[in-house]
Amino acid sequence: MTLQELFKGRIDLESVMARLVRVAREEGLPFGHRDKTCNSRLAQELGKWAESKGRGQAYHDAVFRAYFAEGRNIGQLSELLALAGSLSLPAEEARKVLEERSFKDLVDADWQRSYRMGVQAVPTFLLNGQFLVGAVPYEALEKLLIDSSVSKRQQ
Repeated sequence: MTLQELFKGRIDLESVMARLVRVAREEGLPFGHRDKTCNSRLAQELGKWAESKGRGQAYHDAVFRAYFAEGRNIGQLSELLALAGSLSLPAEEARKVLEERSFKDLVDADWQRSYRMGVQAVPTFLLNGQFLVGAVPYEALEKLLIDSSVSKRQQ
């Protein structure tokens, strides 16, 4: 599905994408051009498996880079197996996890928890009952933290 189809004129997609590219560049984050979205459900399930192997953060970083920087379709089995292999996770075990949907219930539980909390978009930050939704400026996130009396991290 294209991003234009997904958002159907609800946002100015061109300016949103330009802003995301600019912010990513300023922060040194990889972010490439993309005009499509894909179903990330199996990527989420494989992520739960990677977490169980102690490779969760590395896996999530690799999926982020593959999707947002390289424009790869993380809904495809071949892409997910390649990502697992790039992290030295056993490819055949990864295939079995995906084919048997071994971590489906854990992802379902995450989704149910999100629904109960009222999360309807990604990203969503929820702190002390206050929601911050979407790709918002740093200042908005900072305000949420200050308003919620979160103390500053010492550097």
